[in-house]
Amino acid sequence: MADSLIRARGLAKVYRVGTDKDRAEGRGSAIHALRGVSVDVAEGEFVAVTGASGSGKSTFLHVLGCLDRPSAGDYFLSGERVSDLDGDRLAALRNRAIGFVFQSFNLLARASALDNVALPLVYAGAPARERRARALQMLERVGLADRAAHLPAQLSGGQQQRVAIARALVGQPKVVLADEPTGALDSATSEEILALLRSLNRQGVTVVLVTHEAGVARHARRILHFRDGAMVGDEANAEAAAA
Repeated sequence: MADSLIRARGLAKVYRVGTDKDRAEGRGSAIHALRGVSVDVAEGEFVAVTGASGSGKSTFLHVLGCLDRPSAGDYFLSGERVSDLDGDRLAALRNRAIGFVFQSFNLLARASALDNVALPLVYAGAPARERRARALQMLERVGLADRAAHLPAQLSGGQQQRVAIARALVGQPKVVLADEPTGALDSATSEEILALLRSLNRQGVTVVLVTHEAGVARHARRILHFRDGAMVGDEANAEAAAA
């Protein structure tokens, strides 16, 4: 796929377990977290990555998010070969092109919802007035404009995750990576967050979601199955595509 937003070819990740000396000398036990994963994700897709604990799905997401480097293989994001980038350029790409949503929300406890959403724009060097306007726009997009001044402790779990999603979107990233985004939520709130992600995807946002729950994965239009570090399945989800 020449126009792939994400292109992975033969991704492998090996961790060495043992003393510092063992690892430095290439000894100790080797844990193969990824084993030759190759996949393309087009712009505008909603993809779920699923598998049991230890299947490699979170390691795969960390590589896609430029939080970890593969031991072997190639990863291209928007045509840019990520393995060619040094630390500063990698951080810049991460801030510019990728929005993250985590299970634990990762909000600053003493900052308002507005300031939490605006945080990526601070790192990007945007002026204060622009940060405020864009953060308010994103809070409105996720239905929380009236909670802009609230601290995380004053929000429900679902509202906090909406703030986290707004923060992921505020930099207008190429892709949103969601790591177990409903794992800390009850079933009703989980459905609300998944409905929001589906709605955002229909508006053109590319989403890659990691989950160990089959019911959550069924909300995506495409499902990648991982087992023992390998991708063992890639299926279109007709039910979600028709929704």
